[in-house]
Amino acid sequence: MAVKVSVFNNGPLRIEGDFTIHDAEGKEFGLGGRTTIGLCRCGLSENKPFCDGSHAKQGWQSTCPARDLPPPKPKV
Repeated sequence: MAVKVSVFNNGPLRIEGDFTIHDAEGKEFGLGGRTTIGLCRCGLSENKPFCDGSHAKQGWQSTCPARDLPPPKPKV
C-alpha cells in the first residue's frame, strides 16, 4: 500500500501505509505493527511525536486546505 498522509483540520497528521519513523539520530521508532498513526501538529502531546488528543482538550485549531506548491527553486 502506498503511504497516504492526511492533514486533519484542528488535529494531527494521519499516516497510513507501509512506513517507518526515525528520530533525529536515525533510530527507528517501534510502531508495534501499526500501519496507521497520528503525528502531533499542535505541540501539546505528552507522547510526541505521536498525537494523544491534547489538541482537542486545549482548543487548538488549524486548518490546512490542499493547494499546489510552486516549483522548487533551483539548487545553486
